[in-house]
Amino acid sequence: MGVDLTGGHLTGGAQAGVELTGGELREAGAGVYDRWTALWNGESGPAEEIMAPDFTLRYAQAGTEAFDGVRTPAGLAELIGRWRAGRPGLRFEAEGVPVVDVESVDGALSGLVARPYRASFPDGEGGVTARSGTDTLRLSGGLITEVWSVSSGAAGRTFYRA
Repeated sequence: MGVDLTGGHLTGGAQAGVELTGGELREAGAGVYDRWTALWNGESGPAEEIMAPDFTLRYAQAGTEAFDGVRTPAGLAELIGRWRAGRPGLRFEAEGVPVVDVESVDGALSGLVARPYRASFPDGEGGVTARSGTDTLRLSGGLITEVWSVSSGAAGRTFYRA
């Protein structure tokens, strides 16, 4: 049985009263991370689908102070849109294996999902520059309530090198 997330809630086994397996919970948790990545790639829809009505962002990298006061899905989508406007060609992708420690509580995910990511962008000389980071998402009621984010920054490098 596959698991898909609809509005932060599990469908399939959880709805039928069947306990989800660890693999299904892991798949669902990784799916939330994928939607988080889509949000950072410019899709505004995921904000309302995956973010709690009130949440906390904790960014360690320099230049991210604007995100400290964002607390609503609409505010986050708007700020990401403005931030991306000054960074044409920026692309995020999940890397490595996600660390997923979630459970189903009343048919919704609760727990933590962490995964490295890679940010790639044109370097202005015809090449591509890449940096790595890690985001940790706290889920409650199937929605992201808190995020910790650390990146390698402007002078950084990637976790996975060819």
